[in-house]
Amino acid sequence: MNKLVKGYCQERGARCMTGARIILEMLRSYGVKCVFGLPGETTLGWYLEWKDFPDVEYVLVRDERSASFMAEAYARATNKPGVFEVPSPGVTHCVPGIAEAFKGSMPVICFSSDIPYNWDKRNMLTGCDQPALFNGIVKESMTVTKAEDIPFLLRRAFRIATTGRPGPVHVRIPQDIFYQNVDVKDIYAQKEFAQFPSHRCVAEYEAMAKAIDLLSEAKSPLMCLGQGALVSMAWDEAVELAEILSIPVGTTMTGKGAFPESHPLSIGVIGSRGGTSFSNSFVEEADVIFYVGSNTDSATTNAWRLPDPASGKRFIQLDIAGVDVGNMYSLDVVLIGDAKATLREMVKIAKKKGRFPIRKREAEIKRKRAYFEKELNKYIDSDESLINPLFFIRELSRKLPSQSHIICDPGVGGIYTAAFFRQEEAGRRLYFNYSMGALGYALPGAIGVAASEPGRCTVVMTGDGSMGFTCGELETISRLGWNIKVFLFQNDSFGWIRGEESLICGFGPFATDFAPVDYSKVAEGFGIRAYKVKDHEELPQVLTEVFSTTTPCFITLRVTTQDKLVPPVPKWVAVGRQRGLKCIY
Repeated sequence: MNKLVKGYCQERGARCMTGARIILEMLRSYGVKCVFGLPGETTLGWYLEWKDFPDVEYVLVRDERSASFMAEAYARATNKPGVFEVPSPGVTHCVPGIAEAFKGSMPVICFSSDIPYNWDKRNMLTGCDQPALFNGIVKESMTVTKAEDIPFLLRRAFRIATTGRPGPVHVRIPQDIFYQNVDVKDIYAQKEFAQFPSHRCVAEYEAMAKAIDLLSEAKSPLMCLGQGALVSMAWDEAVELAEILSIPVGTTMTGKGAFPESHPLSIGVIGSRGGTSFSNSFVEEADVIFYVGSNTDSATTNAWRLPDPASGKRFIQLDIAGVDVGNMYSLDVVLIGDAKATLREMVKIAKKKGRFPIRKREAEIKRKRAYFEKELNKYIDSDESLINPLFFIRELSRKLPSQSHIICDPGVGGIYTAAFFRQEEAGRRLYFNYSMGALGYALPGAIGVAASEPGRCTVVMTGDGSMGFTCGELETISRLGWNIKVFLFQNDSFGWIRGEESLICGFGPFATDFAPVDYSKVAEGFGIRAYKVKDHEELPQVLTEVFSTTTPCFITLRVTTQDKLVPPVPKWVAVGRQRGLKCIY
């Protein structure tokens, strides 16, 4: 650095550094431990400084879409913003992960490098209108035009990402900004925005009191916890309120873990993605339903038929923002606030009000569950040569190391895990991308989760349809050597679409089937130990061997398509039973 410039900066009490170094100093000040990314020419100026920041690990990935999914999953696992970077040629590739974060309310910081500002108007290679691309799927898109603005803009990015309803923020950095030398005095973090929820607001007291009255007067109340309750870590308060009022508690697919499923008041996942005849029966019978941190989306409500808005049921909804409150159901009580903070206050109000009717719901739940599980047993003892997914979930539950994480793609792995894997304790252990539902989430998502704690076992539940999207990340898993176990359900088709075509549309299969692939050889080609499970008898031993090691493993399971063995999707089950198909619901 020029001595005169350095002396000038010191005289002003400032530090003179490049834009690239300012970014890294800011990330370090926010406690960012890793950044997922893929190199490009427009980002080279950033890498010049990165060698001096070993505490901010650069996790090299093979696809920009994967980087976005990794950051989203990392945010879920850590309750800290996930950070990733992409070069200008790859900005279009990372849309799926940003859209998932936006719809699923996950704080993600996306850095995209770019050609110099306004050079896209000259039609320079790789230039495009990046803010226009991202504006519909981020809370804010900002462009750095001066290196000296970086600290201010990054503090703004972290605040926006973690407050209110969390979500992604896009920061565009023209490549010349990385090389700019400027004097800066304001390199500091607002630590309260380095995690989420960063600030917790509470609903109005009168509304909370009214909600307690309505729940206590109901004959068959039900509480449904969505992803917002899980993000807020509201499980202790949910348990206490449920016990005071004797309320059965279900979760959405993405909210699984917000309530311990070992609790006698737990009914598991409800709706059309993970709901069962057992859990959904409580929705049908409820006269008051309390949605906590749920946007009452189509999956949670079986396309707004469970419950029916015209059923005469009464509804209470608690959400961090007002956008979706009362969106699909006419509400008796509106609660705007953080789930944990608001439920904590509702517990206090309930205790002040005194005694409530004893409903003995635990005994009813226990009786119904026993009957349901007895009925399920008939689907466990299968003589088919293919692996029964329900049998697999039961065996996995027995063999899985404690505190493992499970990341699921849409399809066989996701639907059966949501419905039948019982998460005994509360907390974030299962990950589903059912805000958007794109294929190819689980494999990169597992890398994002494992980055938060590489030694812990992380399980991938994916299908051969999804594998076609993200197969390259097997190299990333092999190179990192983290404790990631990939279970691939193979039926040589986009089985979910095949099921919809056959069972609902009445035709098919059309454009769903593809040639068989030996995925074990593919995994071995990337240097990962691979297994093929031939039958039910072999499965327990394979699981024991896989979980006895901390190195990556890849396991292929042959399964049938969803139009032949119908998973727990209510509208499919209705048709499947009419046709005499085997339906697990």
